[in-house]
Amino acid sequence: MDTYCSDCKRNTEVVFDHAAGDTVCSECGLVLESRSIDETSEWRTFADESGGDDPNRVGGPVNPLLGDAALSTVISKGPNGSNGDGSLARLQNRGGDPDRAIVLAFKAIATMADRLSLVSTIRDRASEIYKRLEDQKCTRGRNLDALVAACIYIACRQEGKPRTVKEICSIANGASKKEIGRAKEFIVKQLKVEMGESMEMGTIHAGDYLRRFCSNLGMNHEEIKVVQETVQKAEEFDIRRSPISIAAAIIYMITQLSDSKKPVLRADISVATTVAEGTIKNAYKDLYPHASKIIPEWYVKDKDLKSLCSPKA
Repeated sequence: MDTYCSDCKRNTEVVFDHAAGDTVCSECGLVLESRSIDETSEWRTFADESGGDDPNRVGGPVNPLLGDAALSTVISKGPNGSNGDGSLARLQNRGGDPDRAIVLAFKAIATMADRLSLVSTIRDRASEIYKRLEDQKCTRGRNLDALVAACIYIACRQEGKPRTVKEICSIANGASKKEIGRAKEFIVKQLKVEMGESMEMGTIHAGDYLRRFCSNLGMNHEEIKVVQETVQKAEEFDIRRSPISIAAAIIYMITQLSDSKKPVLRADISVATTVAEGTIKNAYKDLYPHASKIIPEWYVKDKDLKSLCSPKA
């Protein structure tokens, strides 16, 4: 990190002395700022021997969405190993401590985000959306698992890393696709006035899912590239299928032309994309007549399109 140094008369690299709370110029040694507060987690060693390596965390980083609620203690693990989401529902239904309820909600968001391997920016966005709902006092009496899952779905869309509803449903603690869909519509309607354009989720395109789907199937770089270019070409045609179905069907089409020794079955693609085999087959049937136009020439020139499976198969 660079900061302007009054002695060096220019921006120089600085060093943080966390023990003293000082920000020091790395070139001249001038203390540019003192008594800084370190808001990251504190680690202490309680081993018997001074040389032992047994760090234990003391407190967590400050969460600006929680305020004083971050100082409370929450015991979320039950004897059956549950993650505490049921405690959240019971707590709100009986009008319990709202601070504790939102801490549990944030914990549920973090748990679900971890199950989907989502980055911290998506988790923080979902937490912000839920906090705004709490501020409006409109969560009581609703399916909180569905609300939390919907917050994650919206956050993924807004951060440009969309997940399918089936993927969200798989980590939603029993909330159904219909319940999550209703919760999503409720959240968008509830926060539309307050957040305005920031609640816009944009249009989903087939390309938004491709790299993750292809990675799940173990496809190589060339195959991923040709799938992406094929999807872009397919958008020029009036294929009235969902973006996810089109993505799955194109992956199925390209894997048939691949030189890979291990063939990718339609069932494998169904699992990786969460699209039913029948849906992939129907989307493939719509794309098949356009195969020679949508598959890039640089790839198809060494391939025989006759090797593509007939849509009737």
